[in-house]
Amino acid sequence: MPDVGEGLTEAEILKWYVQPGDTVTDGQVVCEVETAKAAVELPSPFDGVVHELRFPEGATVDVGEVIISVNVGGDAPAEVPAAPVAEAPEPVVAPVAPAAEEAEPQGRQPVLVGYGVAATSTKRRPRKGATVPGQAAAAIQGELNGHGAAATAARPLAKPPVRKLAKDLGVDLATVVPTGPDGIITREDVHAAATPEPSAVTETPAPVAAPAPAAVPAPAAAPAAVVSTDARETRVPIKGVRKATAAAMVGSAFTAPHVTEFVTFDITRTMKLVEELKSDKDMAGLRVNPLLLIAKAVLVAVKRNPDINASWDEANQEIVLKHYVNLGIAAATPRGLIVPNIKDAHAQTLPELSRSLSELVSTAREGKTTPAAMQGGTFTITNVGVFGVDTGTPILNPGESAILAVGAIKLQPWVHKGKVKPRQVTTLALSFDHRLVDGELGSKFLADIAAILEQPKRLITWA
Repeated sequence: MPDVGEGLTEAEILKWYVQPGDTVTDGQVVCEVETAKAAVELPSPFDGVVHELRFPEGATVDVGEVIISVNVGGDAPAEVPAAPVAEAPEPVVAPVAPAAEEAEPQGRQPVLVGYGVAATSTKRRPRKGATVPGQAAAAIQGELNGHGAAATAARPLAKPPVRKLAKDLGVDLATVVPTGPDGIITREDVHAAATPEPSAVTETPAPVAAPAPAAVPAPAAAPAAVVSTDARETRVPIKGVRKATAAAMVGSAFTAPHVTEFVTFDITRTMKLVEELKSDKDMAGLRVNPLLLIAKAVLVAVKRNPDINASWDEANQEIVLKHYVNLGIAAATPRGLIVPNIKDAHAQTLPELSRSLSELVSTAREGKTTPAAMQGGTFTITNVGVFGVDTGTPILNPGESAILAVGAIKLQPWVHKGKVKPRQVTTLALSFDHRLVDGELGSKFLADIAAILEQPKRLITWA
């Protein structure tokens, strides 16, 4: 199982497109997997005959596990290797595709998502104070193994999912004998420690070298849900997008001190502008709705209050000010909530922003949003008004300092020019990280958005 995103530790096999005995070609899609961020199709890097499928549909597999083996013409099947973890701590520049072979003196190494392994790693600014080189290398290796830089030599090496499994089974990792690379404890090690009897069955099947492809049966499908005997409850496994969303929201809620402010205002003029733009020749064929102008208002407000577009770097104790806006739009999909973002939205014209929003929404609905499209966001908008609710108290997307919730736009009695008249009114809610956004900054930013939408001509005068 390769790392099809950045920093992912596991993926669920949604569907196998091949079976043992099938002939496959280089680049042919063999399966579809769902990571914590998206559904991705994986191609084969070999020409040959499928020898064995190591995991059934519905199984959650750690990055690094072999999922399929292919006979490539010899007697022994070739196992599709997983993308290895980078061993060198120093950063490298991602090679250009034509030069990939020259950069690898040991030859071309096929991996499941293509040829060549990018040995990349993240270089962090060192903390103040002297650091022993050996300790620094151990800390970086600890981060690469997925258990954080705070790990010490005495702490067993295991990925977070394996640690959770050990906790659920009541296994002390200090007593487990590791069999993984670099002394990492695997799922099989935990199961072996929990059920040491020879007849015990592990969670994932052990690789078996069969003499012929026909002798290897196709794996049985894993159950998606467990229904109780009285049919009054259904238990759904927590995995994929739901699992990632839960972890991100818990981490955000208990890491960043949230403050939420609200503003209710008259958005009638903006709604009139929406109708005018629908008949504008420059917007012909483009989707024009209130969200488009709200997004544009956010971008103008960010320009007037640039410190709102920042993130908190706990490791280096720094506030990182972003001079660009990757505008995230929360989208509800059949697989769960995702937040793809529009790259460099601050530099887009209104027609360009409309195209980007339409493409983002349609791609999300089709389930084709890529992991890259959900990375690097700086500010998020969540439109809960489409469900008819007034507003909410949104939780920050990890790595961002603020998120705006847009409530339903309703016709309400409103004092306009000294008289009570029916006007279109909405409520916005802004949640922000109080570690780097003070009440004054958050209030000014939210007030600017409301002022722009009350008088949309400010999209020109303030821009």
